[in-house]
Amino acid sequence: MARRRIIQAINDALFEEMERNEHIIVIGEDVELAIMGDTRGLVDRFGRNRIRNTPICEATLTGMALGLTAAGYRVVLHMMFANFIYTGFDAIANQIAKMRLMTGGQIGIPVTFLAGYGAGGSNAAQHSDGAHPALMNLGGINVAMPSCSADAKGLLKTALRGNDPTFLLEAAVRGGQMGEVPDGDHLVPFGKAAILKEGSDVSIVGIGSMIKPALEAADILARDGISADVIDLRTLVPLDEGAIVETIRRTGRLVVVDESRDSGGAASHIAAIAADKGFSYLKAPIKRVNIPNVAIPYAPLAEAAVVPTAATIVVAVHNILAHEVIA
Repeated sequence: MARRRIIQAINDALFEEMERNEHIIVIGEDVELAIMGDTRGLVDRFGRNRIRNTPICEATLTGMALGLTAAGYRVVLHMMFANFIYTGFDAIANQIAKMRLMTGGQIGIPVTFLAGYGAGGSNAAQHSDGAHPALMNLGGINVAMPSCSADAKGLLKTALRGNDPTFLLEAAVRGGQMGEVPDGDHLVPFGKAAILKEGSDVSIVGIGSMIKPALEAADILARDGISADVIDLRTLVPLDEGAIVETIRRTGRLVVVDESRDSGGAASHIAAIAADKGFSYLKAPIKRVNIPNVAIPYAPLAEAAVVPTAATIVVAVHNILAHEVIA
């Protein structure tokens, strides 16, 4: 296995899949300069016919991606920050998500969107959102949120070989995180969660940027004699509902950690599935740890105060354990 940073693993996947399929092209704002690091070197290898800078207009970009894929290309559209999804949302929500249905399956839209999301870098309110709840609600679009280098590469390669639109969201402050990546043609299936740590007292379910604090919280809890199951869902659409129910069956208690807002967030949907399909296993109420319903502040101390951490996860677990067992 090679050790690679997450952005390097994404870069590796792009190189390998563009070598494999000449119909893959990359477009986006400053993709030639590789400001985010994940498209570095692509223009030198594949040229400007396949790597193209675009205007700073996301409504135009998403419309371009739709037309290019309908014409037979496989498009990687780098949107830089997840907040910019909002400014390109019309083509995403009204066209790309619905085109297969509206054409009776005649037109597939194999476009893969890349975007960095989340707080931690003092990028302020218009660059720090987790936009995945809005994407989950569309129907017809896959949403992948890798937490490690191996999954970043494997999920991206799966997306680039699929025929459906997919968002691969990169945790903005985790791009430099190192991890092992399997050798060879490494793919990770959508809809298959990973059990990162086995436990018996409480389940901590998270995704993307929240996996690191979840694992840190599990280590802290272990010092207090509390055994935590840690589950990385890896994709939100499709969602591994079976893994959610199974972890509750093992522990009877659930904490869901999500870097999106409390109202209508991914944690709410996961908690609803747990209550609907795993209620008989629950020994205590489900607890969600997420961002309050506020814009992400610019000031570092204020920003840190709204983002889930290992400490806030530990507090949530202790609150659950303090509850009486549900009869």
